Amino acid sequence: MGEESRLRAVVTLAQGMAAAHSPRDSWRAAALGACHALTGNFAALSVWERELGRLRVLANVGELAVDEEEFPEGEAYPVHQFPEITEFLHERWAGGGEPNAWVETAEGPADGAFEGRAGYCHQRVAALRRRGRGCCVVAPVVLHGRAWGELYVARPAGAPVFDRADADFATVLASVVAAGIAQTERLEEARRLAFTDALTGLANRRAVDAHLDEAIERHRRDGAVVSLVVCDLNGLKRVNDTLGHAVGDRFLERFGSVLSLCGAMLPGALAGRLGGDEFCLLVVGAPADDVVRAADELCRRAAGLELGEGVACGVASTADAIGVVRSARRLFRLADAAQYRAKALRADRPVVAGREGPDDPVVRLADARPSREGAVERRRFRGRRP
Repeated sequence: MGEESRLRAVVTLAQGMAAAHSPRDSWRAAALGACHALTGNFAALSVWERELGRLRVLANVGELAVDEEEFPEGEAYPVHQFPEITEFLHERWAGGGEPNAWVETAEGPADGAFEGRAGYCHQRVAALRRRGRGCCVVAPVVLHGRAWGELYVARPAGAPVFDRADADFATVLASVVAAGIAQTERLEEARRLAFTDALTGLANRRAVDAHLDEAIERHRRDGAVVSLVVCDLNGLKRVNDTLGHAVGDRFLERFGSVLSLCGAMLPGALAGRLGGDEFCLLVVGAPADDVVRAADELCRRAAGLELGEGVACGVASTADAIGVVRSARRLFRLADAAQYRAKALRADRPVVAGREGPDDPVVRLADARPSREGAVERRRFRGRRP
């Protein structure tokens, strides 16, 4: 491949990563771009998890072997199996050298880099042979001045072996990949901040809105059960007025932890803070009775907190007798109405829309008046059709 072709390949790789909409898209674009640039038939991007002492594969592309997946969940290799990582990322680099790429073949190292070192790369050599590959080039990915992981590109047995020029080019590609990963991480952090409540670490109202809209769309499409728990933390104003807002904030954080704990009872539940003292759990797919049990546990644990006066909790589920739910607005209104009823009755258990209230068996919660406390959350639904 000539210089002009390699330049185009670098541009293509950078553009592919820049166009990625998620970390997975970015990883795949990195591996595909490198595979094309180095005329390989397989490529992988891996991250070095220092705390676990392992190299974990993020993405495999190209001609995959039987034991390989595009986005593997558990493909990881203990670093001690790869002495060359220590060699290149510690000894040579720390001594003032550069984290250059290197070449290995099914017969051993191509450039003599590990000559005389027992067991230098037996794992990679064995993997090349097992998967019908003839050679590979490995390039460390360096991010923020530290080794982040590696870019790995292979060719099939019988294909031309990578040479020193290929290894140097792989080093350049790894630098481009590092820049793309840094950009992806910045975007992910921005997204995280945009959808996270700063005080509790729970999902914020924007995140709840987005997930609730998606959940209702899924309910309309395939009938998935969608349940919403809306709860109002009682006594926050008193805590703020008598003990100060710093204590009130700690109270909110503590309740957020309790909410997360109860949400963990329901696979895939989203715990969120709607604002002020209002929180919610959004659950898709779980039976309504399981959601009510989790809400009941939430009420029990909230009542046991040192501060506050428990929680008023309302539940609405598409699995209950609440009529047809075609919009997020309707499900939210029903859950909020149930929460208002629980607050009015000073109930220590959740009130469930479409079921009997704790003290009044004839209450139709679908017709109950919504709470003033939920007004801010409901404004966002104005103009939407139920």
